[in-house]
Amino acid sequence: MIHVCRKEHFNAAHKLWNPKWSDEKNFEVFGPCANVNWHGHNFELIVTVRGLPDPETGFVVDLKQLSTLIRKLVTEKVDHKNLNVDVDFMLGKMASCEILVMEFWKILEPAVKEITPHGGLYKLTLYETPRNFVEYFGG
Repeated sequence: MIHVCRKEHFNAAHKLWNPKWSDEKNFEVFGPCANVNWHGHNFELIVTVRGLPDPETGFVVDLKQLSTLIRKLVTEKVDHKNLNVDVDFMLGKMASCEILVMEFWKILEPAVKEITPHGGLYKLTLYETPRNFVEYFGG
């Protein structure tokens, strides 16, 4: 199996806040990430497609098509946005990287199937900072 990866970048703000909790508990659990006026990150999203190369093209997936798909379906919707209030698929959800990457999967998994008969979405890696990231394998 071949793993083909495409990295895209976006900037977004968010706040980690549970409305069921008191202000004190939110600040205790989330610390500076519960900042009343939000905070931002320079996110990196790595989309990994797994499969066998097409015998005619040698590609598992056309990276230009994959890049266009990621930008159209994901990054254009989140770039320079507030994840808590500006992004339709995040409304009413905790704006953690864990939830965000799961929502990205729901959007990208069926779309990747449409652009490659030889592969499928295998993994999403979302970097919030150079040292903090999550990986998601679907499910």
